[in-house]
This record gives sequence, C-alpha cells and structure tokens, in this order.
Amino acid sequence: MIRHLARRLSWAIVTLIAVYVITFFMVVMIPGKPFQQSDRNMPIEVERALRAQYSMDNNWLYFWEFLGGAVRLDFGPSFTYNDWTCTQIVAQALPISATIGILAILVAVLIGVPLGVISASRRNSWVDVSIVSGVLIGISLPTFVSGAALMALFAVAWPILPIGGWGTLWHLPLPVITLSLPFIAYICRLTRMAMLDALSSDYIRTAIAKGVEPRDVLWTHALKVAFLPVLSYVGPATAQAVTGSFVVEKVFGVPGMGQHFVNAALNADAGLIMSTVLVFSVLLISLNFAIDILYAWLDPRITMAY
Repeated sequence: MIRHLARRLSWAIVTLIAVYVITFFMVVMIPGKPFQQSDRNMPIEVERALRAQYSMDNNWLYFWEFLGGAVRLDFGPSFTYNDWTCTQIVAQALPISATIGILAILVAVLIGVPLGVISASRRNSWVDVSIVSGVLIGISLPTFVSGAALMALFAVAWPILPIGGWGTLWHLPLPVITLSLPFIAYICRLTRMAMLDALSSDYIRTAIAKGVEPRDVLWTHALKVAFLPVLSYVGPATAQAVTGSFVVEKVFGVPGMGQHFVNAALNADAGLIMSTVLVFSVLLISLNFAIDILYAWLDPRITMAY
C-alpha cells in the first residue's frame, strides 16, 4: 500500500511540473500584449519599463521567478485587474467556485447514483427508458440553455429565487442545479452500466441463491463494486466543478474562477493564466490522489498490481 501511494505521489509531482512547463511556454507564445488593455495605447517606453520590471523580456528569468513565487503562493501582479495580485484574485474567487462546485457534485452523486441503480434494476422497462432518455438530454443540453431555462422558470415566471448575483444562500440553488445536471447524467450512465455488469456477476448469483434479500443484493453487494467507476469519475469532475464553469458563472453573474481564467486569456495576462491553471492542476492531481487512496481501500487488488 505504501509503495503504491509513493509511486502515485511521485507521478503527481512530475505531472504538476510538466503542466507548469507546458503552460508557461504556451503563455509565452500566445499573441497579445498584457499592458495594452485600454483604447489609449501605452507609450512604448512605459511598456518596456514594465516588461523589464517583471522580467518579461527574459523568458528563463521569468520562468524561475514565477516558479519561486508559486511555491510561496505568490503569483505576482495581475495585468487584467489593476491593483490586484493573482493570489488575491484566486483567494477571492476559488471559495465561490468551490462552494458551487462541491454542492453540484454532491447533488450529482446523490441523484445520479440512485437513478443509475434503479435504471439497471429495471432494465428495458419504462422506468429504464425514461431515465436513459433523461440522461441523453442531460448530456446533450448545454449549460447556458438549462441555466436560462431555470432562470426563466424560478426567477421570472415563478420568482422565488434571485435572477443572479452572489452573497446569500438564495443565490446558490440555480447555479448549483445548472452545474450539476451534466454530472448527474454522466454519473447515472456510469452507475447503470457498472450495475448491469455487477448484476450479471457470479457472486451476485451466488448471493441470490443463498437467499439474500433483493434490496441488500442491489444496494449493498452490487453497488459496492459498481461505485468504483463512479468514484474514478468523481475526482476530475470535482476539480472541474470546483474551479468553476465560465458559462454558469456568466449566466448567473457569479464572480468565480471561470470568468477570471477567460478574461486572463483574452488579455494575455500570463501570471493570472498560469496561476489559475496551476490551481486547477493541483486540485485535479490532489483529488485523483485521494481517489486512488480510496480506490485502493475499496478494492485491495489495486495495490497488488504494483
């Protein structure tokens, strides 16, 4: 077990370094000038002085300075938002996106897993067909469409929730539900497929032959194995949800990570681009590492392969 975790941790560190190197050189190569953000052009002398001040004329120096600052959680100034550092922007936006993202994943698991189990247990029935049809709609429907529909229903036609913004608990339901819909669909589909495989396994037929209650067979024996693929999906899905969905944040006016990343890319803000990418990468790698630990605990055969 310890050897398995050490191997995973070493690969996580290597992956994070690779992400930083690739992101840095992609940022250096993108067109655009981070200091030219207004209609009035900045004098060339001022721009040269700013580039020299932040070591942007020497890519290798900037590479090591930014890396050293990132280790200290100091990502430098933002050229998109005046008088703000990238660290301040991430610290302000990440909790907002994390709140919406974690709640969306919890809603997706609590709804998607039972729907998948019910669909698999009633295969080819009208219940199964209805759930599968709903899953296809949930996967295919863009979030800006579902978000606008929920806003029109619960904020305009039946005004029980605010139309957008941030600051109170009443601002949570609409973006959380909108963000959770595609995750519900994917989790339901994964659970259904895994449950169908589990229910056709020999150990399930043995449990049924021994007289185990159908409910226990379904929700205890089969689901424990069927949940493993869902668990593998939940890790990267949580990182994706936590770092924010630009579309959902844009529709509901939520000041989260997604909007800052897109604005940074449009303005060639190197520091903010790399800081948001690194935050996403750390979350993704950390959650996958946690999933590996939980996966190995649920299925000890994993560690035997290492």
